[in-house]
Amino acid sequence: MSHTVGIIGGSGVYSIPGVEILRSERIETPFGDPSAEITFGNLHDLDLAFIPRHGEGHIYMPSEVPYAANIYALKSVGVDTLISFNAVGSLREEIEPRHFVVPDQLFDRTKGLRKATFFGGGAVGHAPFGDPYCCDLRSILVKAAQKAGAVVHDGGTMVVMEGPAFSSRAESEFYRAQGWDIIGMTTLPEAKLAREAGMCYGTLAMSTDYDCWHQSEKDVTVEMVMEVVQDNVIMARKVLSEALLMLRENVTSRFRCGCNSPIGVMTSPDASPAVKLSQLEMILRRS
Repeated sequence: MSHTVGIIGGSGVYSIPGVEILRSERIETPFGDPSAEITFGNLHDLDLAFIPRHGEGHIYMPSEVPYAANIYALKSVGVDTLISFNAVGSLREEIEPRHFVVPDQLFDRTKGLRKATFFGGGAVGHAPFGDPYCCDLRSILVKAAQKAGAVVHDGGTMVVMEGPAFSSRAESEFYRAQGWDIIGMTTLPEAKLAREAGMCYGTLAMSTDYDCWHQSEKDVTVEMVMEVVQDNVIMARKVLSEALLMLRENVTSRFRCGCNSPIGVMTSPDASPAVKLSQLEMILRRS
């Protein structure tokens, strides 16, 4: 069966030895233009489709990223497994800058500015989201990070804030008090849209700083973050290479995680506009 792995993150992540870049293509979607062209490649005989979340040259703020268009475009080219790379702040002493986290839970603190579903406009559907991440893909990412030599934390809750400003100290302390582990700005609504599209979705979160709660550390600055990001990208390439090699072993079969289970569409087909049904056809398709 066709099996394409999608990679979404910064443009430096997929520049790993052995990747054969085949072409780039702009994909049109009913939900607007994606962040950038999709770059197609191959590694370990595995088909890859990469898209830079913030666009070429990092032109989109977290609230501006066309999440729905990105997921739709990746789905339309055959992506059924999606690896997300995210720079995050740490809310825990033990999660140090340059450590990696493969989270298993999400908490949404965005403000409703981002399109978080493919439904609406005459069609209602509900996707299960109790476990936001694919359990099988999570396991692969943890093992790949360990094999690559990264310090990786298996599990944890990521709180997703609106941004683009970093947290106030009061907010940071509040998030810690809830027991959350890391904080980012872009995993939602991406994860929700990936679930609606039936994708196996996993995040490799790269700790860049201690947010602003850590009294013995300087308050986070863009300069500090970017310095650590460069180190994290180097390790992320190694992790991705290992993960793709492990995924190659699953190329002939889907995971047994249930991420691609059919969605409960509540609206009668006769009651939904034809144009909306056409938009949803790709998203509701299951392999």
